[in-house]
Amino acid sequence: MKKWFKSGDPWIWMIGGAVSISLIMVIGLLLLIAVRGLGHFWQPPIVETTFTQNGEVQEILGVVRTVETVTAQAVREAGFAVPEEQELVTRYLFHLGNRDLTGRDFQWFIGDFLDDFRHPEDAIVLERQEWGNFYGYLIAIKQEGEVVAEGEAAFEELRKRLARSTELVNATVRMERFEIGSINRGIELERLAQRRLELDTSVSDEERAQQIARSEAEVARLNEEYQELLAELHELRASSRRDSLLARTSDGREVTINLGDVVRATRANTMTVPQKMREYGARFWDFMSGYPREANTEGGIFPAIFGTVMMVFIMSIVVTPFGVLAAIYLREYAKQGPVTRVVRISVNNLAGVPSIVFGVFGLGFFVYFLGGNIDQLFFPEALPAPTFGSPGLIWASLTLALLTLPVVIVSTEEGLTRIPKAMREGSLALGATKAETLWKIIVPVSTPAMMTGLILAVARAAGEVAPLMLVGVVKLAPNLPVDGQFPFVHLERRIMHLGFHIYDVGFQSPNAEAARPLVYATALVLVLLILVLNLTAIAVRNRLRERYKSAGD
Repeated sequence: MKKWFKSGDPWIWMIGGAVSISLIMVIGLLLLIAVRGLGHFWQPPIVETTFTQNGEVQEILGVVRTVETVTAQAVREAGFAVPEEQELVTRYLFHLGNRDLTGRDFQWFIGDFLDDFRHPEDAIVLERQEWGNFYGYLIAIKQEGEVVAEGEAAFEELRKRLARSTELVNATVRMERFEIGSINRGIELERLAQRRLELDTSVSDEERAQQIARSEAEVARLNEEYQELLAELHELRASSRRDSLLARTSDGREVTINLGDVVRATRANTMTVPQKMREYGARFWDFMSGYPREANTEGGIFPAIFGTVMMVFIMSIVVTPFGVLAAIYLREYAKQGPVTRVVRISVNNLAGVPSIVFGVFGLGFFVYFLGGNIDQLFFPEALPAPTFGSPGLIWASLTLALLTLPVVIVSTEEGLTRIPKAMREGSLALGATKAETLWKIIVPVSTPAMMTGLILAVARAAGEVAPLMLVGVVKLAPNLPVDGQFPFVHLERRIMHLGFHIYDVGFQSPNAEAARPLVYATALVLVLLILVLNLTAIAVRNRLRERYKSAGD
């Protein structure tokens, strides 16, 4: 046994076992996130049953979300008459929807008091713009209050008219977001131009009056266009609300729902597997490409994906040259003495500073000091409303660049250290200068190490949340930082971020049960996004490594 321990085999097995356990835990976590997240888009069957307690009967129509086994004692304490000899009971969490009618989406029911589950074929689920899902029975389709279809023909008519209403609603959103938004921005720019003329003392009164008159004429023209678009917008809204449906809830109430408020309608109990798969794909695509609704508990996450990628991209552009240049100076040019050692120790210590400290620094230096001075120098006409003196994309990116800078410096410096001294001496012996040796020999060969630092920086930056809450990330950003309006890239705008979106939906949502699947789905998207970014950087690094390896051979 002593000889076996001295051979080192036990430690090898211990390390291998620890790596295996860690790998299993990581894979298990990813599988849990994937199952919980991706399962949200599959349409489960609609269940109809009755709940009887103390002589009161409640009709139930909804979807079973969770099934749990709990102790009977806990159920008795909640007021349910469970037999004393029974130790365990099963309870069901139903998604009942109809929050506008009942005030809540989800409710627990004890299985002992539930009737047999039925799956009525005429039950429908409506995903709405507001108030969550609606579960009920379709009665009729109306056009301007007149019934146009009922009975079995009602659902087919609903599908046709819903496609029309959805197209009109999308046209309304596009008009509000782009055409009317562009006019509003133009009016605001003219207002700022007039304010700039008032502050400019170098302009004569006559010239100022002429320019203001031209600006007011442009504002009048924009206002005319705005009124025309507003009239067209009202027509679109009225047309989208032409059709409605009449439905009955499980308790017998009849409800009229406008088709302009419906996102999709589904008869879940009559759908085949291929139909459910198509519905699954449509819902997943809407989640990836759509905008959030209902306090981020419904809809898509496209603004959060776009904001995360944009921020990481700008951060990479900023941190790479600064980190590489700092590492080159410390390794190739700086005198190796006490001061250089102190700098290296400081850089290593910065890597361990809590990220929220960088957020506070970014808020104070980048936002208030740097952004405030930029506003004073270049945007005085907009004051006291800030332009760059408030949290935004550029400050979030710079804060992350500062946060990840030590990682790039250390990785690049280690790559420079591993380069053989013979390469430097051979280049110098052939007549090359130190600068030529550095930029044509040393830097290209150490490029894989630089890419390794960038990979680590991207992996950390994409998942950071705490500092971003202070310097540019918000719960809901109405406009993307890139659009068709000059200057096309708006670095001063606030953005959404996948990490903050997970925090907001998971811990700040008023409807926790509805938000829980979205937390898993968004977390899975964030993990996959980081994986894609890292794999891309790794592929570039490996290609560079093979290139310079073959060149060296």
